[in-house]
Amino acid sequence: MAEHPEVAAAIVARLSAICLGLPEAWQERAWTGTRWMVGKKNFAHVVAIAEGWPPAYAQAAGHPGPLTVLTFRLPQARADAPRFRRAPFFRPVWFANLVGLALDAGTDWDEVADLLAESYCVLAPKKLAAMVDRG
Repeated sequence: MAEHPEVAAAIVARLSAICLGLPEAWQERAWTGTRWMVGKKNFAHVVAIAEGWPPAYAQAAGHPGPLTVLTFRLPQARADAPRFRRAPFFRPVWFANLVGLALDAGTDWDEVADLLAESYCVLAPKKLAAMVDRG
């Protein structure tokens, strides 16, 4: 494959609208895909998988693509819940509290917003996390 896959602009825009609404969050291009940070910590990362690339994500998701996946953090006890080990979720091995989600036409974007706010709060300084409305 000559070029690596890109995440659809509409998905990046939708995630940006959620993530950049969090205190002091910022966005950058990652080695692949786009990630959202608080300080120097990555609380969300969206990646497109195609033809088995990137291999770590294809292996974690159990799918060679085409597939768009979002990774985020949860409190350890919540990340260990059985629901996060079943599709559309998956558990990458590189951080114990990291959860992946395959994004598709059936994605519940309200749930995504809640999960990303929770991810942000796991990694943000307490002062910033306290500013998040988790209503």
